[in-house]
Amino acid sequence: MTPSPTAVAAAALAGPWNLDGLVERLAPLRGWKSPEEVGDVVALLLGRWKRRPRRTEERLVGEIDALLTSRPGVRPLRPDEPGPGEFRWPVAPWTGLSELAAGLDLDVGELAWFADPGGWLRKVPDGPLQHYRRRWTTSPSGSPRLLESPAPRLAELQRRVARKVLAHVPVHPAAHGFVRGRSPWTLAALHTGRPMVLRLDLEGFFAHVTGARVAGLLRTAGYPDAVATTLAGLLVTATPQPVLRAAPGEGAARRRLLTRLAGPHLPQGAPSSPAVANLLAHRLDRRLAGLAAAVGATYGRYADDLVFSGDLPVAGLTARVADIATEEGFRLRDEKTRVMPAHRRQRVTGVVVNSTPAAARRDYDELRALLHNCARTGPETQNRAGHPAFREHLQGRIAWVSTGRPARATKLRELLAAIDWS
Repeated sequence: MTPSPTAVAAAALAGPWNLDGLVERLAPLRGWKSPEEVGDVVALLLGRWKRRPRRTEERLVGEIDALLTSRPGVRPLRPDEPGPGEFRWPVAPWTGLSELAAGLDLDVGELAWFADPGGWLRKVPDGPLQHYRRRWTTSPSGSPRLLESPAPRLAELQRRVARKVLAHVPVHPAAHGFVRGRSPWTLAALHTGRPMVLRLDLEGFFAHVTGARVAGLLRTAGYPDAVATTLAGLLVTATPQPVLRAAPGEGAARRRLLTRLAGPHLPQGAPSSPAVANLLAHRLDRRLAGLAAAVGATYGRYADDLVFSGDLPVAGLTARVADIATEEGFRLRDEKTRVMPAHRRQRVTGVVVNSTPAAARRDYDELRALLHNCARTGPETQNRAGHPAFREHLQGRIAWVSTGRPARATKLRELLAAIDWS
């Protein structure tokens, strides 16, 4: 049985009104049905009140009671359901296909062409009629990866949807990838100086987000079914069979990937896909944050990387995370799980977190050698990857490697200044 509203209100008001503080105070209460229920209730509180509510405790108890008793079986991002013509967040208020088309500077026929509601483009071979350019690559671990880049006009439509819709839907506080104000460094800071770091990886992160799930998110925002389905069509694609047959590699993971790519899915390469994936992972993040709180751990996610730190019960925690990921429509890649105790190097999104967050010494040494060679033999001989803006590329790498290390920054910038770019 869930703790009483009085107990929840008293604990919630006893400290800072933020994710970590609320979880820390609510988790010890007696009566939770499961660890993730703590995360659910904290998410409801933060969704209802962004800041500490200015209410008497009696009134707050009544409102919390309404929140706790009105939770549906499928947990929404907020407890209240929008009515017809109402929107949960300040998204673009498109209530029909004509309004949607006008909002995107299209006519209804063009909208249907880009959204492809009948799946006609699945049967069209690669060529000028396709909205995507597709290219197979191989990840460092050897797994096939399909890059699906939208044509310029569709990419611009996706950016508009991202600005007018996706940007107004709240992202879970545990998400650090593709979120303004958050980065690999903010995730690394959460897990610095911990006795144990556990990193897990989601398999086919974008491919596991289906068109039906995207449409469901948009309906949750308040869009009518036709608008939600059409908007989803702009954001997803289904890979034609000739492209699937050309996939490199073999094995069960490849077969699972091809099965998902054959249906409507988020394309890796579309400008809107990271934001959509973050939003569809909201419930996953909420449940994992609750699980972490129950075992006294810290949780954060960067894209498909799930990171826990603290005094971790590794075996049991990993098994429960795998179960939750499966229940939420994702899958762990067991071979990429990393258990990193404090006496070994602990890396989170490429950042070493044993003491203070910093790029690895090896990354610094490799960049220093590259800059030295650029000064000695010329930058054109060292640009082996063919970066069109090689100088800016080097400046970005210097900024990354030097974060929190001013001495590194000084040395690397001196080396960059010694390069002859004429």
